[in-house]
Amino acid sequence: MIKKTKKIRKSHKPCPFCVKKVDPVYSDLESLSVGISVKKRIVSRWTTGVCEKHQLRLARAIKRARHLALLPFVDKI
Repeated sequence: MIKKTKKIRKSHKPCPFCVKKVDPVYSDLESLSVGISVKKRIVSRWTTGVCEKHQLRLARAIKRARHLALLPFVDKI
């Protein structure tokens, strides 16, 4: 039996937050729009091209902005 291994995908583009040397902040809605899909869901880091450290901080900032009513939880259907 052949054992299947997971392929690790690496992004060729650098993280936009690492390039700017800033962290995602809940009040900066333009930087948070990178991590939100059209349906207002948090997008994976493979889609956004953000490194692991900044993806965790981006998700936390999006959640804080939602609780402060700066961002909607879902899009209108």
